[in-house]
Amino acid sequence: MSLAGALKEKFTAVAQTKKIADLQKDILKQEEYLNTDHGVLISDTDNWLKATDGTHAGPSLLEDQIAREKIHRFDHERIPERVVHARGTGAHGYFKVFSDAASKYTFAPVLTDPSRTTPVFVRFSTVQGSKGSADTVRDVRGFATKFYTDEGNWDLVGNNIPVFFIQDAIKFPDIIHAVKPEPHNEVPQGQSAHNNFWDFVGLQPESAHMVMWAMSDRGIPRSYRMMQGFGVNTYTLVNAEGQRFFVKFHWLPELGVHSLVWDEALKIAGQDPDFHRKDLQEAIDTGAYPTWKFGIQVIPEANEHDFDFDILDATKVWPEELVPIEVIGEMVLNRNVDEFFPETEQVAFCTAHVVPGIGFSDDPLLQGRNFSYFDTQITRLGINWEELPINRPVCPVMNFHKDGKMRHKIYQGTVNYWPNRASQFKPVPPEQGGYHDYAQKVAGMKARLRGAKFQEHFNQAQLFYNSLTEYEKKHLVDAISFELSHCDDPVVYETYTKVLNNIDFDLAKQVALNVGGIVPDAPARANHSKATPTLSQLYYAPKEPTIKSRRVAILVADGFALAQVEALRAALKAGSATSWVIGPRRGWVYPEGAVVGSGTGGVWADHHFEGQRSTLFDAFVVPGGRKSAQALAENGRAIHWIREAFGHCKAIGAIGEGVLFLREAVMLPGVEYNTNLDSDEVVTSFGVVTVGKIGASSVVADTPKIGQDKKGFVSSFAHEVSKHRCYERELKGLTTKVAY
Repeated sequence: MSLAGALKEKFTAVAQTKKIADLQKDILKQEEYLNTDHGVLISDTDNWLKATDGTHAGPSLLEDQIAREKIHRFDHERIPERVVHARGTGAHGYFKVFSDAASKYTFAPVLTDPSRTTPVFVRFSTVQGSKGSADTVRDVRGFATKFYTDEGNWDLVGNNIPVFFIQDAIKFPDIIHAVKPEPHNEVPQGQSAHNNFWDFVGLQPESAHMVMWAMSDRGIPRSYRMMQGFGVNTYTLVNAEGQRFFVKFHWLPELGVHSLVWDEALKIAGQDPDFHRKDLQEAIDTGAYPTWKFGIQVIPEANEHDFDFDILDATKVWPEELVPIEVIGEMVLNRNVDEFFPETEQVAFCTAHVVPGIGFSDDPLLQGRNFSYFDTQITRLGINWEELPINRPVCPVMNFHKDGKMRHKIYQGTVNYWPNRASQFKPVPPEQGGYHDYAQKVAGMKARLRGAKFQEHFNQAQLFYNSLTEYEKKHLVDAISFELSHCDDPVVYETYTKVLNNIDFDLAKQVALNVGGIVPDAPARANHSKATPTLSQLYYAPKEPTIKSRRVAILVADGFALAQVEALRAALKAGSATSWVIGPRRGWVYPEGAVVGSGTGGVWADHHFEGQRSTLFDAFVVPGGRKSAQALAENGRAIHWIREAFGHCKAIGAIGEGVLFLREAVMLPGVEYNTNLDSDEVVTSFGVVTVGKIGASSVVADTPKIGQDKKGFVSSFAHEVSKHRCYERELKGLTTKVAY
């Protein structure tokens, strides 16, 4: 068995849960022979049955049931794709709470019993594009989790952004119609940079807060593993004493919250449209399991109206200064799917799926979602969609919901109704585990209106903008400018620059100048200047620097320093990063002193310079070796690799002659180097780490010191990688001086 196969077998064994065990009855191992769907062995699957004289083929015969079955099945392989969130990927894992701390809020064992390990399936997705769209488009990301609890399935159907565009579910068809490709030409795909979307949000000011989030770096995540997740809506919890609480749910990634830069996202969409899918699969396959802490924000029912915003408004967050997040558990994804369609494509979520101890608020967006999700799954999968293997609970299920297309279950017995003479399959009292609806007081008159606090739309949009770092604000300005520059109707982009003037005067001016809008001469609304650190991605950096699962490219050519490469790869592996050798060809690349083409030796290059691009890696190292550096300096693509990485603010390291390659061929602006080949002094400048010489023993000694004050080359480089990007390059204007 190969090393990869052995690792997969090991990790698969670790990933066993009740749900994985439940799925085994439906997982078929590959057999040696082909059968028809009705079980008959097939002798020929390559030739349609024909009338023939033995030499010449005549007409095909319709009686060939094997050929007909094969074509029929092919003709009906597709099912309707999701109206939204069509593009996605998923993985299995588990969830555990740390203690019973949440028992003061809820009696749901999934949130209170630390002895339990609850199986989960998580599906990540984009919203706007079709199944075939790219992963790295600017968009909201879906973050939907199915908990297979002993009390039934709980579906937490969230996003990587805590708010939404609309307050009331009745507007959902409008926002989706507006953001989807325009009806006259089905353009654009997988993006919101068009007239209809910006027309809608310009006329719907409740969307202003969400637009800020979507146009921020949150809209182009580096990885699904580096996203926060939010339940978005306001749910409720009920404890054993019958007390009710309002709650918002949060996922906090172990690796921090990180994003691509826009030029990089655009390029990856063409270079590797499956980037996020492959990233998730690679992490799980290599044992770098994606992990999130699970937190809750809780407000007692009596305090519902204590805030200057309505806590049931899905366009608002609950600021953590007012309602802190209480971390109560952890989720780990540790198993990839066996087959995409039956698992990831057929998984179906429903916000109405909750378990005892969890309930619904009057959030008007949630109320509509509870209707819509069940309804849309019927269209895609049929009325018995909850019986599909990936959707069925791990607990026993018994009811009198009968028949319908594609029924799976077979129940024994003579009754199919309640009450019945045998008192079989009776309802369960709440004290024995039956779901109990909280006795909420309801009074009022029928009217189509929203609460008074629902009418304010800009305070939190301002709060979000004010809370961003300088580079995050720059990215936001650039993103809105890019989007509005693709709107060719002046009414659209002029209207939205007016909306922006309600958020921030300087923001509105910069965007208006960029897109040819009307530059305001005064703010439409004063900025309250309030800010909170928890809205910036920088706040969620890991407490301990880590390079776990980071992809580091090592650029070499024939004549490279082999000892340096071997030591670097060992050090990166020790830090749980992956290293990839990029060379002039896929195959053996020969070190100093070796004869090129002499057979095996040196290192095996995983890709050649044209086969991959810098966009697909987190950081880069150019090792020493005179001939290698000279060959790289004569290779325009290799030079472009480093210039592009610099423009994307990624960490770059170089040793010995590799430093000379950076200085003399790549010519990075504003960067200081150590070009003394006899010096072991490490120089770090704008995320570029250089050293004149390095020994294997010093690499080994330096490996564990990521983040410590005294750093050698490896720990200095790893520290820059752990910061994700060096955005100081942007703020100093260095990235605009490099062609990439």
